[in-house]
Amino acid sequence: MTMAEKMGRRINGLDVDALSEVLGEVERDPARAQVHFRVRSAWKGQTRSRTAVESYTIGGQEVHRHFTIDADEPFELLGRNTAPNPQELLMSALNACLTVGYVTAASLRGIVLEKLEIETSGVLDLRGFLCVVPGVPPGYERLCYVARIKGSATPAEFEDIHAAVARMSPNYVNLARPVTVDGRLVVE
Repeated sequence: MTMAEKMGRRINGLDVDALSEVLGEVERDPARAQVHFRVRSAWKGQTRSRTAVESYTIGGQEVHRHFTIDADEPFELLGRNTAPNPQELLMSALNACLTVGYVTAASLRGIVLEKLEIETSGVLDLRGFLCVVPGVPPGYERLCYVARIKGSATPAEFEDIHAAVARMSPNYVNLARPVTVDGRLVVE
């Protein structure tokens, strides 16, 4: 019996058999593929906010959990520097989603990872956010990331995984193409 068999076919910490079961369920019943995430954020003074994660719904079933995520701006952007700012959280959300993609894709192929690091950067022009210069966009024109990976695959296999992650990572896709954002204001 191999080490993977003893661990329930765990590769890179993922239970590959359980992952295969999830894939099968999603293929058989598209309703199981529907995942509804939601968060609630509250202003905590100055530039600080706290976001609460209380539950999500998968396949029609609500799953309760509790996490908080704090955000703040650095001193130079009039914050108190108590937490990452929204841009750093955006990039960390991208990196976390990409990480899941690389690990999942490698594990499904039986590739054992030794190292995976992702570094993302982007440049914002504050003139757009502050509406100082018309036509300057308030967001990123471009985000760049570098994935450093090492493991039991050939460079060509890692290139295939890299391309697959760009196709399957929800946050990569969300940032790489326009997403409709519907905002509604409620004045109390």
